[in-house]
Amino acid sequence: MIKVTRLNGKEFYINPDLIEFIESTPDTVITMTTNRKVIVMEDIGIIIDRIIEFRKKIFIDIEETCALDK
Repeated sequence: MIKVTRLNGKEFYINPDLIEFIESTPDTVITMTTNRKVIVMEDIGIIIDRIIEFRKKIFIDIEETCALDK
């Protein structure tokens, strides 16, 4: 999950696997695969960086788990 912030300042987490696309209109709008739209304070670049870090963490955890199995 990645942390994002609503325009009212409330933080919450979304599953990046459910993001269909992100656009800047000028607010950042995240459209989920469910067609739900979420408007957040973060710029697109920050969201992409968070998704990358999230995925890196998953792959590191998988590699560590696989190494323990050997």
